[in-house]
Amino acid sequence: MKLLENQLDSSFNPLGNQQIKQERFIIISTVMIRAITYEWTGRYMQTHDKYERISEIAKRRGFFWPSYEIYGGVSGFMTLGPLGSILKRKIEDEFRSFFIRPLGLYEIETSVIMPGKVFEASGHVSHFKEPMIECRKCKRRFRADHLLQEFAKMSDTETEKMNLSELSQEIKTRKVTCPECSSDLGESKQFLTMFTTTIGPYSESIGYGRPEAAQGIFVEFRRLNECARGRLPFGVVQIGHALRNEISPRQGPIRLREFTIIDVEFFFDPENAHCKPLKGLENETLRLILAENKLKGKEEPVEATVKEALEKGFVKAEWQAFFMVRSKHFLMKLGVSEDKQRFIEKLEWERAHYSVQGFDQEILLDRWGWVEVSGHNYRTDYDLKQHMRFSGVDMRVFKEHDRRAEREEIFISPIMSRIGPTFKDSASQVVELISSVNPIALQARFKEDGFFMAGRFKILPEHVQVKRRGIEERGKHFIPHVVEPSFGSDRMVYIALEYAYRTKENRTVLSLPRKLAPNEIGVFPLVSKDGLPEKAKQVHEMLINEHFNAEYDESGSIGRRYARADEVGTPLQITIDYQTLLDDTVTIRDRDSWKQVRGRIEDLPASFKAFFRHEIEFESLGSRP
Repeated sequence: MKLLENQLDSSFNPLGNQQIKQERFIIISTVMIRAITYEWTGRYMQTHDKYERISEIAKRRGFFWPSYEIYGGVSGFMTLGPLGSILKRKIEDEFRSFFIRPLGLYEIETSVIMPGKVFEASGHVSHFKEPMIECRKCKRRFRADHLLQEFAKMSDTETEKMNLSELSQEIKTRKVTCPECSSDLGESKQFLTMFTTTIGPYSESIGYGRPEAAQGIFVEFRRLNECARGRLPFGVVQIGHALRNEISPRQGPIRLREFTIIDVEFFFDPENAHCKPLKGLENETLRLILAENKLKGKEEPVEATVKEALEKGFVKAEWQAFFMVRSKHFLMKLGVSEDKQRFIEKLEWERAHYSVQGFDQEILLDRWGWVEVSGHNYRTDYDLKQHMRFSGVDMRVFKEHDRRAEREEIFISPIMSRIGPTFKDSASQVVELISSVNPIALQARFKEDGFFMAGRFKILPEHVQVKRRGIEERGKHFIPHVVEPSFGSDRMVYIALEYAYRTKENRTVLSLPRKLAPNEIGVFPLVSKDGLPEKAKQVHEMLINEHFNAEYDESGSIGRRYARADEVGTPLQITIDYQTLLDDTVTIRDRDSWKQVRGRIEDLPASFKAFFRHEIEFESLGSRP
């Protein structure tokens, strides 16, 4: 800096030329600002974790930020900005390409507000509760189990099995105080974490904001089964908003009160539970933390192939194992390597009330450690059976036998010529009672006692005949079983950003997978004169018409524009320069390697489409300049 000042001083006009003074001031100021920025950026990256760095970029560049900031904000709500909403949509579209289309799943959309009866049947009203504790002084409320996990370093396995009194006692014993004012905490209470409302003007018509999208699928099962023409297996997906009235969400985009959930309900015949698509995945490896090892305090993953996991009973259902493998591959598409993923089995008291086996797919994050990104539950026939019981509507499906079979049926035939004279006016009542009697039980009573009591009436062997007849069986009715993979869409947005984040020469680069990048192509004129902006705008318009997400930028130096594009993860950047005006070629720059090639404008749409489909790599987009 001093050397620069001396050089400027030596060229300074002693007559005090005002223009030279201004230029000297601008140059020195610019260099100082860059030096300070460079030094501050280095310190910021060293002292702040990835979450803070990504949150700063997310707010400044339009990925996400806390909602309602002008009113002080409300925790648990997040606004997705222009880039964040595109990234989220692309992740969901990638999910459709990876799961829905190849597997022939159905996608539906149901209401967010649902009648209370739905969640009474599903068990959520009884079970969807969390332990809440209140500060005696400032009256702030917190999740009791989360306080023990955060400040007493207890595991979720330990806190999950505690009842309310045990949680309160443990908080007192370990001297956990209010995180806000350090005062004493009260007693733990249960808090229903569903948003409650009324439907219409009647206060007794209770409704709930759905905490999951699954129940919308289950209550529409009869219609969906018709769409599938009664053939199992089939799966249904719902991607939509869910509401959970979290007590004290404090993990940014990881724990929200309103979020987007992706629920897959896959229905199959429990007597024919073979998963054909699993055949090509049997040698895939799953990193499992098993419940039995968790109880022993062991959190080291067991690596097992899918075949081994099923043979040893680690995973109970083939379809569940299949979706676990697919979910591992899907997260790899978002940039999460296999060694940063694991599946942790839920203990009996940790599992949801509808689950007989559950695994959480967890991802390693910089601030919070292992965080759930998807849940995999074997729900059996619980939900359909409950809705069948509460609604009175038959949720069974019919399965035809391969070959029609005939079975013998025993039935009771009343002898009216004997019943009429014996029971007179009560004869019809006696016949009705006899029709509901089990024939085997009736024969046993005749053999042992010589009579059978049907209510207050004494039935003798002479009053009935026990007959046999052949019944042709075409098939049988049963309730399908369900496996459910469930993903948090908003969490995947943050995960994609964290795993894409890196620095290169003290500059931020978001190395997002090319199919997920919100801005696919940056279009920059080298300078803002000599017809270059006009040519650049023509190229930008062409790319927009070819359905690319292209951004035009002519602000600042070309280096600053490259830096801005790298920071938001734009995979390709093209520069229109003076050579472009001569031969219609442009410079194409790669976000990750910073390499450059030269390509013809007329070739860009076809070559860029091939690039984003992973058919070619960057070097094939043109020739070295």
